Amino acid sequence: MAVVLVDYGAGNLRSAAKALEAAGAAQVRVSADPAELAAAERIVLPGVGAFGACASALRAVPGLEDALNEAVLVRRVPFLGICVGMQLMADEGHEFGVHKGLGWVRGAVKRMAPTDAQGHSLKIPQIGWNEVLPNGNGLVAKGYAYFVHSYAVEDAEPGDIAATCDYGAPVVAAVQRDNMFGVQFHPEKSQGYGLDLLARWLAWRP
Repeated sequence: MAVVLVDYGAGNLRSAAKALEAAGAAQVRVSADPAELAAAERIVLPGVGAFGACASALRAVPGLEDALNEAVLVRRVPFLGICVGMQLMADEGHEFGVHKGLGWVRGAVKRMAPTDAQGHSLKIPQIGWNEVLPNGNGLVAKGYAYFVHSYAVEDAEPGDIAATCDYGAPVVAAVQRDNMFGVQFHPEKSQGYGLDLLARWLAWRP
């Protein structure tokens, strides 16, 4: 199975590759070559940093966005977006301006403003372990995952939300539509929970 981990200069590639291999991927290719994406059986899009910077970095690679659209939307290759990689699946991001996303799922990525039950502001970014609460989707199990983010997907289609976490209010923790799957948390930092999720994604036949 050829898993392509997209290298566009905006992800923790080494950790993600090692986690995929530990979860059972026989071959992980780190590449942004459209020809590699055309041959991919599964695609992982990581993302670390600001939405706009990641979107710009992706579009700065010649042919990459078109290759992703062809692979994911036309050939329906199983796809996984991680952290900002998941956010890029949405229509737009509101971080240091408004930036166009891939538009694969409805929603806008906006800064969180969480408060506790007493109305006190919670720390941003959300950093650390939080419980993932699935919405009945088979790829997402209940358990604790590691989050690092200040922005989250809002206004998503309810049917696309695969899981939430509670950080002052429900926060989208995972999305899924057709052959596309994305998680706001970092599976590669989530120990056994993350490896189990990656193993389910590797076995997934959408």
